[in-house]
Amino acid sequence: MTSQDETETRSPFTRPGFLVAAVLIGAIVVVGAVLGILNATRAGDDPSEPSPTTAEPAPSATSPSSTVEPAGNESVCGLEDGNSAEDTLSAAPDAEWQVQGTTAYPTSPTYGPGATDDNGVRYCFQRSPEGAVFAAANAVVQGPDAATSTHWINYFLSDDAPSRDQLLADVAAGSPSSLRMTVAGFRLLNFDGDSATVEMAIEAVGGGNTTYASAVYELVWEAGDWKLLPQDVTNPLRMAQIPDVSGYVAWMG
Repeated sequence: MTSQDETETRSPFTRPGFLVAAVLIGAIVVVGAVLGILNATRAGDDPSEPSPTTAEPAPSATSPSSTVEPAGNESVCGLEDGNSAEDTLSAAPDAEWQVQGTTAYPTSPTYGPGATDDNGVRYCFQRSPEGAVFAAANAVVQGPDAATSTHWINYFLSDDAPSRDQLLADVAAGSPSSLRMTVAGFRLLNFDGDSATVEMAIEAVGGGNTTYASAVYELVWEAGDWKLLPQDVTNPLRMAQIPDVSGYVAWMG
């Protein structure tokens, strides 16, 4: 029979390794949520068993690095502004859900992603509360994929991020995972058109355990898209284990 102490020890968020991983800035930023931490701390997984990536491409396939920077505040791929006076969201926006690896992510022709580059990086989200939430939800998924992680963080991390060069230098490519992730909900903590703060709730299932965590995405509208601009580089996403998703707007594929 398994004791409660043993069960807690097996939970990825209660292992000492999680606390160590939480200060590894580069890994946290790349993953965009929980998965990289779980990959780094889980025991007994066979790294030789990759998880397939079945991400569907978004409408266009231009490279963010080669895209001409839009004038003013225009969207990098031409999405119309939301023109919403609302600065919060009390209900989940409509979404079509697709899967990358073992994690579903939301898409919308209105909110984004509006484009996918030649490296498979999805980008371009609407300048609206909904667009900010879609950007954060897609960040949960893209970092862990070894095929997109390095390209994604180079695009997603704001040019104004403190210690940006060091963060990028510390970034390691994502790795496959047998864990199943779910974007379970969100809270829009702040939105003013130029910046947004989105807290994502994530459910992770693996090894017989279900764990919930939250990550806070501090976003800024930059070069026609939402970018990550963490205020505390020692804890970019303010990762935390949560008991459940009470208090979040439920949202999952």
